[in-house]
Amino acid sequence: MAKRREWADVVVETVAPDVHRIPVEMPGDALEATNVYAIVGARSVGLVDAGWFAGDAMGDLERGLGAVGASLGDVSTIAVTHVHPDHYTLAVELMRSRGCRVLLGAGERASLDAIQDGTHGRRAFVSSLTRSGVPMSMVEPFLHPQSGSEKYAEPTDWLHDGDKVELGDLTVEALATPGHTRGHVCFASDDIGVLFTGDHILPRITPSIGFEVTDERHMSLSDYLASLRLVKERADARMLPAHGAVGPSVHARVDELLHHHDVRLAQCGDAVGAGARTAFDVAKRIPWTKRERALSDLGPMDQLMAVQETRAHLEVLDLEGRVLSVRGDDVDEYALA
Repeated sequence: MAKRREWADVVVETVAPDVHRIPVEMPGDALEATNVYAIVGARSVGLVDAGWFAGDAMGDLERGLGAVGASLGDVSTIAVTHVHPDHYTLAVELMRSRGCRVLLGAGERASLDAIQDGTHGRRAFVSSLTRSGVPMSMVEPFLHPQSGSEKYAEPTDWLHDGDKVELGDLTVEALATPGHTRGHVCFASDDIGVLFTGDHILPRITPSIGFEVTDERHMSLSDYLASLRLVKERADARMLPAHGAVGPSVHARVDELLHHHDVRLAQCGDAVGAGARTAFDVAKRIPWTKRERALSDLGPMDQLMAVQETRAHLEVLDLEGRVLSVRGDDVDEYALA
Protein backbone atom coordinates (compact mmCIF):
# COMPACT_ATOMS: atom_id res chain seq x y z
CA MET A 1 0.00 0.00 0.00
CA ALA A 2 1.39 3.42 -0.99
CA LYS A 3 2.40 5.75 1.79
CA ARG A 4 0.06 8.67 2.31
CA ARG A 5 1.32 12.15 1.58
CA GLU A 6 3.22 13.79 4.41
CA TRP A 7 0.48 16.21 5.44
CA ALA A 8 -1.98 13.32 5.86
CA ASP A 9 0.45 10.86 7.45
CA VAL A 10 0.58 12.37 10.94
CA VAL A 11 -1.50 11.81 14.06
CA VAL A 12 -1.61 15.49 15.01
CA GLU A 13 0.17 18.77 14.18
CA THR A 14 0.02 21.89 16.34
CA VAL A 15 -0.57 24.81 13.95
CA ALA A 16 -1.25 27.68 16.39
CA PRO A 17 -1.48 28.07 20.17
CA ASP A 18 -3.99 25.41 21.35
CA VAL A 19 -4.99 24.68 17.73
CA HIS A 20 -4.18 21.19 16.43
CA ARG A 21 -4.63 19.73 12.94
CA ILE A 22 -5.84 16.10 12.99
CA PRO A 23 -6.04 14.37 9.56
CA VAL A 24 -8.89 11.83 9.54
CA GLU A 25 -9.38 9.09 6.97
CA MET A 26 -11.34 9.50 3.74
CA PRO A 27 -11.74 5.89 2.58
CA GLY A 28 -11.12 5.41 -1.12
CA ASP A 29 -10.76 9.12 -1.89
CA ALA A 30 -7.81 10.66 -3.72
CA LEU A 31 -7.75 13.51 -1.21
CA GLU A 32 -6.73 10.91 1.42
CA ALA A 33 -7.80 12.82 4.55
CA THR A 34 -9.86 15.66 5.95
CA ASN A 35 -8.14 18.06 8.31
CA VAL A 36 -10.09 18.40 11.55
CA TYR A 37 -8.90 21.32 13.67
CA ALA A 38 -9.19 20.80 17.43
CA ILE A 39 -9.10 23.92 19.60
CA VAL A 40 -8.29 22.74 23.13
CA GLY A 41 -9.51 25.05 25.87
CA ALA A 42 -9.30 24.89 29.64
CA ARG A 43 -12.72 23.24 29.99
CA SER A 44 -13.76 22.02 26.54
CA VAL A 45 -12.66 21.28 22.99
CA GLY A 46 -14.08 22.83 19.86
CA LEU A 47 -13.67 21.41 16.35
CA VAL A 48 -13.67 22.97 12.91
CA ASP A 49 -15.09 20.21 10.68
CA ALA A 50 -15.24 16.61 11.87
CA GLY A 51 -14.65 14.32 8.90
CA TRP A 52 -16.49 11.50 7.18
CA PHE A 53 -18.28 8.95 9.34
CA ALA A 54 -16.64 6.04 7.51
CA GLY A 55 -13.59 3.82 7.77
CA ASP A 56 -11.47 4.65 10.80
CA ALA A 57 -12.07 8.40 10.79
CA MET A 58 -13.48 8.27 14.32
CA GLY A 59 -10.38 6.38 15.46
CA ASP A 60 -8.10 8.94 13.78
CA LEU A 61 -9.91 11.75 15.56
CA GLU A 62 -9.81 9.97 18.93
CA ARG A 63 -6.08 9.27 18.61
CA GLY A 64 -5.33 12.84 17.60
CA LEU A 65 -7.26 14.24 20.54
CA GLY A 66 -5.55 11.80 22.88
CA ALA A 67 -2.14 12.99 21.69
CA VAL A 68 -2.94 16.51 22.94
CA GLY A 69 -4.46 15.37 26.23
CA ALA A 70 -8.12 15.48 25.23
CA SER A 71 -10.87 13.01 24.36
CA LEU A 72 -14.05 12.76 22.32
CA GLY A 73 -16.01 13.43 25.47
CA ASP A 74 -14.38 16.84 25.76
CA VAL A 75 -15.79 18.03 22.42
CA SER A 76 -18.57 20.54 23.09
CA THR A 77 -18.99 22.39 19.76
CA ILE A 78 -18.28 21.52 16.14
CA ALA A 79 -18.33 24.34 13.57
CA VAL A 80 -18.68 22.79 10.11
CA THR A 81 -17.58 24.59 6.96
CA HIS A 82 -20.09 22.87 4.64
CA VAL A 83 -22.46 19.97 4.28
CA HIS A 84 -20.35 17.54 2.22
CA PRO A 85 -19.97 14.12 3.89
CA ASP A 86 -16.21 14.40 4.50
CA HIS A 87 -16.89 17.42 6.71
CA TYR A 88 -20.34 16.93 8.21
CA THR A 89 -21.30 13.30 8.78
CA LEU A 90 -18.87 12.58 11.63
CA ALA A 91 -20.12 15.76 13.30
CA VAL A 92 -23.66 14.36 13.12
CA GLU A 93 -22.52 11.09 14.70
CA LEU A 94 -20.79 12.96 17.55
CA MET A 95 -23.90 15.08 18.05
CA ARG A 96 -26.00 11.90 18.33
CA SER A 97 -23.60 9.89 20.48
CA ARG A 98 -21.97 12.61 22.61
CA GLY A 99 -24.53 15.41 22.64
CA CYS A 100 -22.21 18.13 21.35
CA ARG A 101 -23.46 21.17 19.44
CA VAL A 102 -23.08 21.22 15.65
CA LEU A 103 -23.14 24.50 13.72
CA LEU A 104 -23.65 24.73 9.94
CA GLY A 105 -24.04 27.64 7.52
CA ALA A 106 -27.66 28.63 6.96
CA GLY A 107 -27.10 28.56 3.21
CA GLU A 108 -26.86 24.76 3.37
CA ARG A 109 -30.55 24.27 4.29
CA ALA A 110 -31.72 23.46 0.76
CA SER A 111 -28.85 21.04 0.13
CA LEU A 112 -29.37 19.29 3.46
CA ASP A 113 -33.10 18.92 2.68
CA ALA A 114 -32.24 17.33 -0.69
CA ILE A 115 -29.82 14.91 0.96
CA GLN A 116 -32.29 13.90 3.65
CA ASP A 117 -35.13 13.26 1.19
CA GLY A 118 -32.79 11.01 -0.80
CA THR A 119 -32.59 13.07 -3.99
CA HIS A 120 -29.17 14.70 -3.37
CA GLY A 121 -30.24 17.35 -5.93
CA ARG A 122 -30.05 14.64 -8.60
CA ARG A 123 -32.87 15.95 -10.83
CA ALA A 124 -31.35 19.43 -11.13
CA PHE A 125 -27.89 17.95 -11.73
CA VAL A 126 -29.13 15.73 -14.56
CA SER A 127 -31.13 18.58 -16.11
CA SER A 128 -28.08 20.84 -16.08
CA LEU A 129 -25.96 18.18 -17.76
CA THR A 130 -28.45 17.41 -20.51
CA ARG A 131 -28.98 21.11 -21.18
CA SER A 132 -25.19 21.34 -21.46
CA GLY A 133 -25.31 18.88 -24.36
CA VAL A 134 -24.07 15.80 -22.49
CA PRO A 135 -25.41 12.59 -24.07
CA MET A 136 -27.87 10.74 -21.86
CA SER A 137 -25.69 7.63 -22.14
CA MET A 138 -23.05 9.43 -20.05
CA VAL A 139 -25.59 10.59 -17.47
CA GLU A 140 -27.63 7.40 -17.01
CA PRO A 141 -25.11 5.57 -14.76
CA PHE A 142 -25.60 8.32 -12.15
CA LEU A 143 -29.41 8.31 -12.12
CA HIS A 144 -29.77 5.62 -9.45
CA PRO A 145 -30.89 6.69 -5.94
CA GLN A 146 -28.08 7.59 -3.58
CA SER A 147 -27.80 6.19 -0.07
CA GLY A 148 -26.26 7.73 3.01
CA SER A 149 -29.04 10.08 4.05
CA GLU A 150 -29.20 8.31 7.42
CA LYS A 151 -25.81 9.85 8.27
CA TYR A 152 -27.30 13.34 8.07
CA ALA A 153 -29.41 15.40 10.46
CA GLU A 154 -30.30 19.01 11.14
CA PRO A 155 -27.53 20.91 12.95
CA THR A 156 -28.06 22.20 16.45
CA ASP A 157 -27.84 25.78 15.15
CA TRP A 158 -27.57 27.57 11.81
CA LEU A 159 -24.74 30.04 11.25
CA HIS A 160 -24.99 33.40 9.51
CA ASP A 161 -22.30 35.72 8.20
CA GLY A 162 -20.60 37.54 11.05
CA ASP A 163 -21.73 35.17 13.81
CA LYS A 164 -19.22 34.66 16.61
CA VAL A 165 -18.51 31.09 17.69
CA GLU A 166 -16.71 29.92 20.84
CA LEU A 167 -14.41 26.97 20.20
CA GLY A 168 -12.48 25.96 23.30
CA ASP A 169 -11.11 29.30 24.52
CA LEU A 170 -10.95 30.79 21.01
CA THR A 171 -13.59 33.05 19.45
CA VAL A 172 -13.91 32.78 15.67
CA GLU A 173 -16.06 34.71 13.21
CA ALA A 174 -18.17 32.92 10.61
CA LEU A 175 -17.59 34.24 7.08
CA ALA A 176 -20.16 33.26 4.46
CA THR A 177 -18.15 32.13 1.43
CA PRO A 178 -20.60 30.56 -1.04
CA GLY A 179 -19.24 28.93 -4.18
CA HIS A 180 -18.02 25.40 -3.51
CA THR A 181 -21.44 24.99 -1.87
CA ARG A 182 -24.26 27.46 -1.34
CA GLY A 183 -23.68 27.71 2.39
CA HIS A 184 -19.93 27.27 2.71
CA VAL A 185 -18.49 29.11 5.73
CA CYS A 186 -14.90 29.94 6.67
CA PHE A 187 -13.92 30.74 10.26
CA ALA A 188 -11.57 33.62 11.05
CA SER A 189 -9.56 34.45 14.14
CA ASP A 190 -7.81 37.79 13.87
CA ASP A 191 -6.46 37.28 17.41
CA ILE A 192 -4.14 34.48 16.29
CA GLY A 193 -4.03 35.37 12.59
CA VAL A 194 -5.59 32.26 11.05
CA LEU A 195 -8.39 31.46 8.64
CA PHE A 196 -10.00 28.01 8.68
CA THR A 197 -10.72 27.83 4.96
CA GLY A 198 -12.59 24.54 4.58
CA ASP A 199 -12.77 23.71 0.87
CA HIS A 200 -13.02 27.38 -0.16
CA ILE A 201 -9.24 27.76 -0.42
CA LEU A 202 -7.05 24.66 -0.79
CA PRO A 203 -3.27 24.66 -1.19
CA ARG A 204 -2.77 22.31 -4.15
CA ILE A 205 -6.05 21.97 -6.02
CA THR A 206 -8.79 24.26 -7.29
CA PRO A 207 -11.96 23.56 -5.30
CA SER A 208 -14.81 22.17 -7.37
CA ILE A 209 -17.60 24.62 -8.13
CA GLY A 210 -19.67 22.12 -10.13
CA PHE A 211 -21.42 20.09 -7.44
CA GLU A 212 -24.42 22.41 -7.17
CA VAL A 213 -26.16 23.80 -10.21
CA THR A 214 -27.21 27.39 -10.75
CA ASP A 215 -30.63 28.42 -9.49
CA GLU A 216 -32.29 31.57 -8.22
CA ARG A 217 -30.16 31.46 -5.04
CA HIS A 218 -26.78 30.39 -6.31
CA MET A 219 -24.43 30.92 -9.24
CA SER A 220 -21.52 28.74 -8.28
CA LEU A 221 -18.55 30.41 -9.98
CA SER A 222 -19.83 33.98 -9.70
CA ASP A 223 -20.43 33.41 -5.99
CA TYR A 224 -17.06 31.70 -5.60
CA LEU A 225 -15.07 34.52 -7.21
CA ALA A 226 -16.91 37.08 -5.08
CA SER A 227 -16.12 35.03 -1.96
CA LEU A 228 -12.43 34.88 -2.89
CA ARG A 229 -12.34 38.66 -3.27
CA LEU A 230 -14.13 39.09 0.06
CA VAL A 231 -11.41 37.06 1.78
CA LYS A 232 -8.74 39.10 -0.01
CA GLU A 233 -10.23 42.29 1.47
CA ARG A 234 -9.50 41.06 4.99
CA ALA A 235 -6.09 41.13 6.63
CA ASP A 236 -3.89 38.29 5.44
CA ALA A 237 -3.81 35.20 7.62
CA ARG A 238 -2.30 31.76 7.89
CA MET A 239 -4.30 29.29 5.79
CA LEU A 240 -5.73 26.27 7.62
CA PRO A 241 -7.36 24.22 4.83
CA ALA A 242 -9.60 21.17 5.04
CA HIS A 243 -7.30 19.13 2.78
CA GLY A 244 -3.56 19.53 2.36
CA ALA A 245 -0.82 21.26 4.27
CA VAL A 246 -1.18 24.49 6.23
CA GLY A 247 -0.08 27.54 4.23
CA PRO A 248 1.53 30.82 5.28
CA SER A 249 -0.70 33.22 3.31
CA VAL A 250 -4.38 33.16 2.40
CA HIS A 251 -3.88 36.14 0.08
CA ALA A 252 -1.14 34.46 -1.95
CA ARG A 253 -3.30 31.41 -2.62
CA VAL A 254 -6.34 33.55 -3.44
CA ASP A 255 -4.28 35.35 -6.10
CA GLU A 256 -3.34 32.00 -7.63
CA LEU A 257 -6.97 30.83 -7.68
CA LEU A 258 -8.23 34.07 -9.24
CA HIS A 259 -5.54 33.79 -11.92
CA HIS A 260 -6.53 30.17 -12.62
CA HIS A 261 -10.14 31.18 -13.20
CA ASP A 262 -9.13 34.13 -15.39
CA VAL A 263 -7.20 31.68 -17.59
CA ARG A 264 -10.11 29.23 -17.63
CA LEU A 265 -12.59 31.97 -18.57
CA ALA A 266 -10.34 32.98 -21.47
CA GLN A 267 -10.05 29.35 -22.61
CA CYS A 268 -13.82 28.93 -22.57
CA GLY A 269 -14.32 32.16 -24.51
CA ASP A 270 -11.72 31.09 -27.08
CA ALA A 271 -13.48 27.74 -27.49
CA VAL A 272 -16.78 29.48 -28.17
CA GLY A 273 -15.01 31.75 -30.66
CA ALA A 274 -13.64 28.66 -32.40
CA GLY A 275 -17.13 27.24 -32.88
CA ALA A 276 -18.03 25.30 -29.72
CA ARG A 277 -21.70 25.88 -28.96
CA THR A 278 -22.57 23.87 -25.85
CA ALA A 279 -20.86 23.53 -22.50
CA PHE A 280 -20.07 19.92 -23.41
CA ASP A 281 -18.45 21.05 -26.68
CA VAL A 282 -16.40 23.69 -24.83
CA ALA A 283 -15.28 21.18 -22.18
CA LYS A 284 -13.97 18.89 -24.94
CA ARG A 285 -11.80 21.72 -26.33
CA ILE A 286 -10.05 22.85 -23.14
CA PRO A 287 -7.38 21.09 -21.03
CA TRP A 288 -8.10 19.49 -17.64
CA THR A 289 -5.94 19.06 -14.55
CA LYS A 290 -2.35 20.26 -14.25
CA ARG A 291 -1.42 17.58 -16.75
CA GLU A 292 -3.69 19.23 -19.36
CA ARG A 293 -5.59 16.05 -20.09
CA ALA A 294 -8.44 15.73 -22.57
CA LEU A 295 -11.97 15.49 -21.21
CA SER A 296 -12.24 11.91 -22.51
CA ASP A 297 -9.19 10.91 -20.43
CA LEU A 298 -11.00 11.73 -17.16
CA GLY A 299 -13.10 9.24 -15.22
CA PRO A 300 -16.86 9.14 -15.94
CA MET A 301 -17.95 11.25 -12.96
CA ASP A 302 -15.00 13.62 -13.37
CA GLN A 303 -16.12 14.27 -16.95
CA LEU A 304 -19.57 15.29 -15.74
CA MET A 305 -18.08 17.55 -13.08
CA ALA A 306 -15.82 19.12 -15.73
CA VAL A 307 -18.86 19.93 -17.88
CA GLN A 308 -20.61 21.46 -14.87
CA GLU A 309 -17.57 23.64 -14.17
CA THR A 310 -17.43 24.66 -17.83
CA ARG A 311 -21.09 25.65 -17.69
CA ALA A 312 -20.34 27.76 -14.61
CA HIS A 313 -17.55 29.58 -16.46
CA LEU A 314 -19.84 30.21 -19.42
CA GLU A 315 -22.42 31.67 -17.04
CA VAL A 316 -19.83 34.18 -15.81
CA LEU A 317 -18.83 35.07 -19.39
CA ASP A 318 -22.53 35.65 -20.12
CA LEU A 319 -22.89 37.89 -17.05
CA GLU A 320 -19.84 39.88 -18.16
CA GLY A 321 -21.25 40.29 -21.69
CA ARG A 322 -18.42 38.31 -23.29
CA VAL A 323 -20.67 35.56 -24.65
CA LEU A 324 -24.37 35.32 -25.40
CA SER A 325 -26.39 32.37 -24.13
CA VAL A 326 -29.44 31.10 -25.96
CA ARG A 327 -31.79 28.80 -24.06
CA GLY A 328 -33.16 26.24 -26.47
CA ASP A 329 -35.97 23.79 -25.92
CA ASP A 330 -33.54 21.05 -24.89
CA VAL A 331 -29.97 22.44 -24.94
CA ASP A 332 -28.37 25.78 -24.08
CA GLU A 333 -25.99 27.23 -26.65
CA TYR A 334 -23.41 30.02 -26.60
CA ALA A 335 -21.92 32.46 -29.10
CA LEU A 336 -19.46 35.36 -28.82
CA ALA A 337 -21.14 38.65 -27.94
